[in-house]
Amino acid sequence: MLYAIMCEDVDDSLPLRQAARPAHLSRIQHLVDEGRLLAAGPHPALDTEEPGAAGFTGSLIIAEFDSLEAAQAWADSDPYMAAGVFRQVIVKPYKRVLP
Repeated sequence: MLYAIMCEDVDDSLPLRQAARPAHLSRIQHLVDEGRLLAAGPHPALDTEEPGAAGFTGSLIIAEFDSLEAAQAWADSDPYMAAGVFRQVIVKPYKRVLP
């Protein structure tokens, strides 16, 4: 089943994100390689794709997992969690309808 992993950043998270980004992207790439990733990306702090020093306010990952527990465990072990980037992470089942 698909699960939405909705993450909210701490204030001024950009330096923390930058330090942990290579490990985070490597982990996301495993989902891609396994054909389990539907979408992933950050929420820019400004209404632009490149927010510069303003950074990001969170992230969204939609991927396939065997269970809610497996999705939560995956989210809990993300490098951004270990680096203190995320203030809050919510994991919910997701039903793709369109397209």
